[in-house]
Formats: sequence, structure tokens, C-alpha cells
Amino acid sequence: MNQIDLKDQVAVVTGGAQGIGLAVARRLQASGARVSLWDQRADLLASAKAEIGAASTVAVDITDYAAVAAATASVEVDLGRIDILVHSAGIAGKNAPLDEYELDEWRRVIDIDLNGAFHVNRAILAGMKARNYGRIVNIASIAAKEGNPNAAAYAAAKAGVIGMTKAVGKEVAKYDIAINAITPATAKTRILDELKPEFIDYMLSRIPRGRFLEVEEVANMVAWLVSRENSFTTAAVFDLSGGRATY
Repeated sequence: MNQIDLKDQVAVVTGGAQGIGLAVARRLQASGARVSLWDQRADLLASAKAEIGAASTVAVDITDYAAVAAATASVEVDLGRIDILVHSAGIAGKNAPLDEYELDEWRRVIDIDLNGAFHVNRAILAGMKARNYGRIVNIASIAAKEGNPNAAAYAAAKAGVIGMTKAVGKEVAKYDIAINAITPATAKTRILDELKPEFIDYMLSRIPRGRFLEVEEVANMVAWLVSRENSFTTAAVFDLSGGRATY
């Protein structure tokens, strides 16, 4: 494992109790950061904290801005500040053609995957601007670039995350805040539990590497993006598509 120096940095990882978020938290902590895990599942947070010895855990619903703001304030008091945000929390949503997509399900996916990203970024950015430093990685999806049939809500939400990241990265570049997005292909995490088996097979068939992404591979890329060594790149999108991305 390459050594990335995150000593004395404080990192918040949303969706940090499982999957990609937990793998990222594990890597950031191994690199010297103090990590606060955020997730909606209090039970999973307890087991994740026991596993990696996280500095703190916060059970939070990212669709509730007041709750996100309170979580941010709590971490800043307990750990002193927030230097790093890795926003990993999200859902896949149900599979269905657009003209059959349930209205409430569309709203649920957009609320969690797009509005949730807005809430977390908004709440944490204020402190980063005040301290004139910060690193943010928003985890989008290759679906945001290419679209997946029967998953329009997810693709639309993640495309929105990319657009937001590009815009905000330009807004705060003068504060030495780097905000970037990554677009992973499918990884074997619990998010697949929401999807139909034929849809999972379709996504795998689209990856030239011929396998699913490993969560540790995501963590490897993120570790550099949130380090001080990433002192120039911002408002950018990095692929982890196993060759799937066509642009």
C-alpha cells in the first residue's frame, strides 16, 4: 500500500458504516486521519466503530438538513474541525422503465442521492472556507456519464452530483479547497441488494475488466484526492470504470 500522509487530518465519511464508505474510512485512518463515520444505520455504525476504532460515529439522515448541520457542529466540537469529506452515502433505487417509474421512488432516490449530497457539502463547506482549507470527494457513478436503462433516477441523481461538484469546485478553489468526484463502476456491496439479478448481470457485462470493482480500489484513489498532495486538481471527475467509460 502506498503511503499517503493524512496525519492530524479530520475526515468525515458518509455511508461510512459499510461498503465503499467503510473501506475509505479504513484507508484514511491507516493514513493517519481521525475519522468520523456517518450513516443512517446506528447498528452498523456500532460494528464499524468496533472494527476500525473510529474517532466518532454519527447516526444521521442526510435528507434532513437540520440533522446534517447538527452532525457537522458536533464533529467540529468533538474533533476540532473537518478537513476532509468523503460523501459516499446513497442508494440505487428500484429498477423500472421511466414511464413506469413510481413517483415516490423517484423522489426518494433524488432526495437521498442528490439532495443529500447537497446537504452534506453545504454544511461542511462553511468551516472549510473559514479555515481556508479542505478536501472533498463526492462519490458519483459511471451511470451518471453513460446512463443505465431502467435506472434513470439513479443516473439523474448521480449526474447532478457531478454537476454540483464541478460548479462548487470552481466557487471555492481560491480557499485551497479541492472538490472532486469519482465515477466508480459497480462494486459488490449491499447496494446490489436493491437491484434485479438481470440488471446486475447487465452492469457486469459492461465492464471490460470482467469483474466488479473492489472497494479497496476506490479507497486507494480517494486517499490521494483528499491529501495535501492534491494541491491543484479540483472540479474534476475521475473514473474507476474498469474500462467501461467511453469519454
